[in-house]
Amino acid sequence: MDKVVEATALAKVNLALHVTGRRDNGYHDLESLVAFADLGDELVARPAVADRLQLCGPFAGALTPGQTNLVTKAVQAFRERWPGTVPHGVEITLDKNLPVSAGIGGGSADAAATLRLMADLADPPIPVEELMPVAARLGADVPVCLMSRPCLVRGIGEIVEPIDILPPAYLVLINPLVPVSTADVFRRLKSRENPGLPQIPHPLSHAAMLGLWMAESRNDLEQAAIELVPVIGKLIVELAGTPGCVAARMSGSGATVFGLYGSESLAHLAARTLRQRFPDAWVAAAPLAAAG
Repeated sequence: MDKVVEATALAKVNLALHVTGRRDNGYHDLESLVAFADLGDELVARPAVADRLQLCGPFAGALTPGQTNLVTKAVQAFRERWPGTVPHGVEITLDKNLPVSAGIGGGSADAAATLRLMADLADPPIPVEELMPVAARLGADVPVCLMSRPCLVRGIGEIVEPIDILPPAYLVLINPLVPVSTADVFRRLKSRENPGLPQIPHPLSHAAMLGLWMAESRNDLEQAAIELVPVIGKLIVELAGTPGCVAARMSGSGATVFGLYGSESLAHLAARTLRQRFPDAWVAAAPLAAAG
């Protein structure tokens, strides 16, 4: 009853994101190569009298702990699927380090981490693979965030294929702290029927090789997001011009932009430069999270 468990909700990065169609129900079919940066929100769960969510961290002020929070929804969804397996209340503390509505998983990663925490507290523990249907009902990005490893993602996010072919690399993330509405971005799409991802060569032994593959791919949401928040385009150009950057692109529906580097020192140099040039932006440098 005194068990305390912790989880990190890693930042999701869409290395490429192709919109390949639109379904009759309005949802879009996607193909995406997703990786994770080795930084994120931190969650701690401990037994309590009743379920409750505590918020802290630099971006906690952008959230509320009520029924609309994805952490709260994840707890409720877990209890509905596995009633009685966690017989006590659970207090979850969310240290919100990532900006919200930023195209890097944010709330989806928090929901996925919450499912993992609840699975650890359950008696008996619930295997991660059994969490996938519940994750899919919580949001399109929650299944891949549940994996928190490099994956190919298809459909509306429910088809998730782990891969082990990405090279060691480093990311610089920059967000202008301007929220972007995913729905608004999709409404502005000029084309909803686009080619899928190019074949990924194997092995990808260096970041430069991944960068070459990325040059043949796209983020089909990027131009629409730039129309809504023009600074996104400026950030892409700025990142692409930093020494050692082999690719620069927007992640998800924005507004976070990332640069890919083969050198840790050049990634941190780029982050320092961008902090000076954009003092009001959120900037972070981190390695790609390892597979598995």
